[in-house]
Amino acid sequence: MTLARSIPLMVSLNRFFWRLFGVLLLPGLIAGVAAGAGTRSPEEGPPSSGGRGKPVALGENSFTLVTLTNEIQPEWLRPPTNLFRLGPGDTIEIENLGHPEARSGAVVGPDGKIYYTLLPGLPVWGLTLTESKELLEKELNRYTRVKPELSVSLRNVGSKRIWILGTVQAPGVYPLATPLTLLEALSLAGGATPVGGSLTGMADLKTSFVMRNGQPLGIDFHRLLGLGDLSQNIYLQPDDFVFIRSSVARNIYVLGAVAAPNVIAYSDRLTLLGALASAGGTVEYSRVGQVAIVRGSLNSPRIALVDYKAIYLGKAPDVRLEPGDIVYVPFVAYRKLALLAENLIQTLVTTLAANEGSRAAGGNAIGVSAPVNR
Repeated sequence: MTLARSIPLMVSLNRFFWRLFGVLLLPGLIAGVAAGAGTRSPEEGPPSSGGRGKPVALGENSFTLVTLTNEIQPEWLRPPTNLFRLGPGDTIEIENLGHPEARSGAVVGPDGKIYYTLLPGLPVWGLTLTESKELLEKELNRYTRVKPELSVSLRNVGSKRIWILGTVQAPGVYPLATPLTLLEALSLAGGATPVGGSLTGMADLKTSFVMRNGQPLGIDFHRLLGLGDLSQNIYLQPDDFVFIRSSVARNIYVLGAVAAPNVIAYSDRLTLLGALASAGGTVEYSRVGQVAIVRGSLNSPRIALVDYKAIYLGKAPDVRLEPGDIVYVPFVAYRKLALLAENLIQTLVTTLAANEGSRAAGGNAIGVSAPVNR
């Protein structure tokens, strides 16, 4: 990526990062306060040698498939009918039809105003091109005998953009001037790139996502890119975040009532005991008898409840983890598995988006945050 392209990318992504900062930092501080009370083992019992017997793999009957509420809405598949409205950073071209040589550009400033000839700043933020043209003609007519005829066109878009990051040919920030589908956006970014070192040579479509207003959308990238299912080809909106995840990233995510919520590199020997130990152990008063393991795609997650206390005390065998698992130690008891899974997936998606945006802007990854209980 050239320097000219990287500078606006860094500025835009830093804005995005700070927008997510409150979402990520506040829950993390809450977790930090809880961790400050000191970690301890379940029921202050002595640690075992790793559970009774060899670690076991959780069978399919251990998991419950949950239905999420972020399903694709029918209106997302229809092109937007609203006209483009100007905002700060947009550049328009103004031409006086009576004087073709009098053509100039005007940038919508941070205050939402443009400055043209001798006119004072005109507020165009939120106006369409037609409405801006009419406003300019009205104000210019105050100083002319004959009402001027103007032509106003859009030259550059700076107020509306989408983020396309991850395993694509040209990751970056793209302007959104006209209706754009998800497939068209991925084409602009050059499409998904082959992934060296992975088993399939492709991106991890199960954990790729589109985030809108801080919420993951129910887009199934496997159906869209792998099967050509156009029912997943939604129209994007300003500030949508598209992330195609690399299949090389084989991580475990440990969240909730642990001393240090963390991303842990997967290994064939990684178990629940080892993952929680890597996160500094559980904090005081955590619900160690209801540790949740979320597995599967972001759109069809499965969740299992594990008694970590029994494993820790050697009364039950340890549990093997798989790449992509989300391990969550609750602060309080919960009742609805679907809400829990949805909360965890939102936390994971927000964290991945902020980390990827930070790296693309030249910064460092910021780790993971602790989800807020619902």
